[in-house]
Amino acid sequence: MSPRVRPAVWLAVCLSVVGCRHGDQWPNRPITLVCPWSAGGGTDRVSRQIAVQLEAELGVPVNVVNATGGGGVTGHTRGATARPDGYTLTMATVELNMLHWRGLCPITPDSYRPLAMLNQDSAAIFVRSDAPWNSILDLQQALRDAKAPLPVSGSAIGSIWHLAFVGWLLDQDVPTGSANWISINGSAPSLQELLAGGVEVVCCSIPEAGALLTAGEVRCLGVMSDQRCPAAPDVPTFHEQKIAWSMGGWRGLVYPRGVPESRARKMETALLNVAGSEQFASFMETAGFHLDVADGASFGEFLSQADQAFGDILAQPAMQQRQSAPVGRYFVPGLLAIVATIVGGIGLVSNRGSRTTRREDESESSIDVRLLIGFVVLIALFIACCETVGYLTASAALLLSLLLMLRVRVLIAALIVLVTVPSLYQVFARALGVPLPWGWFGW
Repeated sequence: MSPRVRPAVWLAVCLSVVGCRHGDQWPNRPITLVCPWSAGGGTDRVSRQIAVQLEAELGVPVNVVNATGGGGVTGHTRGATARPDGYTLTMATVELNMLHWRGLCPITPDSYRPLAMLNQDSAAIFVRSDAPWNSILDLQQALRDAKAPLPVSGSAIGSIWHLAFVGWLLDQDVPTGSANWISINGSAPSLQELLAGGVEVVCCSIPEAGALLTAGEVRCLGVMSDQRCPAAPDVPTFHEQKIAWSMGGWRGLVYPRGVPESRARKMETALLNVAGSEQFASFMETAGFHLDVADGASFGEFLSQADQAFGDILAQPAMQQRQSAPVGRYFVPGLLAIVATIVGGIGLVSNRGSRTTRREDESESSIDVRLLIGFVVLIALFIACCETVGYLTASAALLLSLLLMLRVRVLIAALIVLVTVPSLYQVFARALGVPLPWGWFGW
């Protein structure tokens, strides 16, 4: 080897070795933290605080991405289906325990590898300061004896506070019909309605009612927890009042399944360091959030227990009726099938109109029959498989098959499918919130 070439070769080898070692280090590029909720909200604030501290802990940028939509469906689905390389985290919230039971998406706690739980805000029961009930047992007995449903609120129907309240009644064998849940958009207007006399009871978290509680305008009868809330240490828990029922909102960080365990352990350690720091504790206290840190294993056990509790509540007939959507989950697939039938009918009429002779008439009549049979078979397969395969996949296959049967050019048919099917999905699933059937790929 030439003396002039030898140094260049050694330099190239050294650089390649350095590059390999750097590639083995993890993390060595920015991390994405998916937040399923809008910027400026509580979950977004917690996510951004975690991101700032995690950057210092890991030495790489951590970027928060707000993937909103579908009441938590978009963000939780994006996180669960992300590439399992350890570079995508998700700030999961209590909706993860609710979405699949409500038929909104196939994502469950088992879709994730839990890393760290950050906080819980337990539900609590509030009444006006002049209400006749002095304890949760008093209110519980009043509900049993009620001759007319008691007006109750805290947020919209199907929310965490609604489920917490109904779950308490079911756990104590109190008729759910003894309370009439008034759907109000949020805890703040619900508490104002409580003060105005529009409702008699509100279920929400203590931080949400903290100002009114401090001012003495409302009274808290109990917290749905086995530990007292630091924000209201004088308020007794349900467990102290001999009611073994706990429920509330929570936040925690998770990985998609399949991330190498060495990376998951390193991320879990980093997150626990952040969550256990004085800086994070100070942030949570100032924001009014109840800090409740748990490692990945404990968080996983909590998720399993909470998921079963939500499943039991949402399986109740009363909850099924209350959560029925304005249009069913097969509305859009059915609409597509109708459109396909109309398109096929137009094609059949056009074929009939072009007959010129009896022989041609007989020939094209047989073709029309085959087309009609083909349409019927395809639509039947679509209806039968849509739930398993998923709306987008099944709809695309149906529409493409129908267009090809009508002798539309392949490229034009593919273009029509690529425009029509996703557009219908965006309009109905995203804009109107219609629950569509999910399938193999989660869409």
